[in-house]
Amino acid sequence: MNRSRIIAKKRDGQALSSDEISSFVDSFVRGDIPDYQMSALAMAIFFQGMDADETTALTRAMLDSGQKLTWPSTTPRRADKHSTGGVGDKTSLVLAPLLASCGLQVPMISGRGLGTTGGTLDKLESIPGYRTNLSLNEIRAQTEQVGCVITGTTDEIAPADKKLYALRDVTATVASVPLITASIMSKKLSENLDALVLDVKFGSGAFMKSPHQARRLAQSLIDVGCRMGVATNALLTDMNQPLGRMVGNALEVNECIAALEGRAPHDLMTLIEAFATQLLLSCEIESTPQAAHQRITEELEQGRALEKFRELVIAQGGDPDAPRPVAPASTVEAGEDGFVASMDVQKLGIAVIEMGGGRQRMDDEIDHSVGLEMLVRVGEMVQRGQPLVRVFSHEPTARQARLLIEQAITIGCDAPDELPLIA
Repeated sequence: MNRSRIIAKKRDGQALSSDEISSFVDSFVRGDIPDYQMSALAMAIFFQGMDADETTALTRAMLDSGQKLTWPSTTPRRADKHSTGGVGDKTSLVLAPLLASCGLQVPMISGRGLGTTGGTLDKLESIPGYRTNLSLNEIRAQTEQVGCVITGTTDEIAPADKKLYALRDVTATVASVPLITASIMSKKLSENLDALVLDVKFGSGAFMKSPHQARRLAQSLIDVGCRMGVATNALLTDMNQPLGRMVGNALEVNECIAALEGRAPHDLMTLIEAFATQLLLSCEIESTPQAAHQRITEELEQGRALEKFRELVIAQGGDPDAPRPVAPASTVEAGEDGFVASMDVQKLGIAVIEMGGGRQRMDDEIDHSVGLEMLVRVGEMVQRGQPLVRVFSHEPTARQARLLIEQAITIGCDAPDELPLIA
């Protein structure tokens, strides 16, 4: 393999063959290719892009760099969901047990939060005792026994992704659709799924700022999933305001339990039902959207999804009944009359980081007790002095967080256009 020729070929905008991509990734994982050459290829991909064939080949090479979950041929259909991340994005905690109660198996491998994007694992670790470091054998066993698992990745799964991401982070090549696609899909496809639904977010609190950018990423993810034999669909969803009312780890777990008890905010439940419906149809558990909706309603109303959540938590060492401490509360009030015109969701996420509820580096410690409760939504009329956000924080971080929240919420004279949750 002529490494320099492959890099030069991609730098010149030429398509790489599957064999060229596979041999390059294999050699990189083995340590035969130095970091600077892999970085050079990543930069060439960043600037020149990849077509669907190349992106699929890169995903397959990264997937094949490690182990995949294997299942008996007689097991139920397996499904999962992936989100590109946002503030207050907590749907996985409800969706996994809900799908399991409907008869699907959900071997959900999730991640931690970094920057303003919250992490599913961080939320679950606010539950005392909950383990997020299951081995492959434990993932298999729990999925077959309970029907669902939510855990972190293992060293055996897509090691090429871990090595490559570390280089992308320091070479400013994170924002590349082919590289994002291969990173996401190499981990999700390691679960050996029948169906996958993708929540590709756009807006001020999302990685993709516009619907156009989100659609481009969604199409790339769908192309790779379908080419590799998994029924793959995507929803483009709005992140110009937080999802649900709660933002912050323990607060979001509490909101998810309330949702499983039938007390969900409308926007949160709308997305959960949309994802669950898509997966029930893709896995042929139900044949029509109406039947899927009825099944979802029954599982929630009969308490079976809530019980499955409790089984999930207990199986992973957690105590669902143990107290989840929440920091002292204060409020941020409106400074004038008017309508909530917009929210800078990224600033809201930064406010949570300032309070210790998120991380800027992967080794930062998390304070699970802090966060926000959103008391208004975009488009609502407010009066001067009306509470906009309840802030759960410890001094002295509360002061800077409150300033960021005040800056994040814009109040105007006119009601803005309604934001569709699912674009």
